[in-house]
Amino acid sequence: QVQPVESGGGLVQAGGSLRLSCAASGRTFSSYAMGWFRQAPGKERESVAAINWSGTTYYADSVKGRFTISRDNAKNTVYLQMNSLKPEDTAVYYCARGGTVYIMGLMTSGSVTYWGQGTQVTVSS
Repeated sequence: QVQPVESGGGLVQAGGSLRLSCAASGRTFSSYAMGWFRQAPGKERESVAAINWSGTTYYADSVKGRFTISRDNAKNTVYLQMNSLKPEDTAVYYCARGGTVYIMGLMTSGSVTYWGQGTQVTVSS
């Protein structure tokens, strides 16, 4: 099974923290770019963070300084640590696997090869 599997979503008050995890199968996990997208009701899916195989990270302006993406290649897992959460962060968060091309910024939906099923994050005010 190649599809990434997310966990860690839930309900949190504004100012709180959550950590999302994404487990992806494959012996070559370390070769792929990985990213997190989110989609709020009535809005388009947007890229919020990405990490390439070398560990370089990229963030959307809306989450920069609050979210941290990281990866543990030994565990085939990518994480999204979300701090200082705001109500506008409420969305379904999707883990995404990209290709082996070295990315120089956030991933686009078109560059995603596998999507996770999504996990709901709700931030109450």
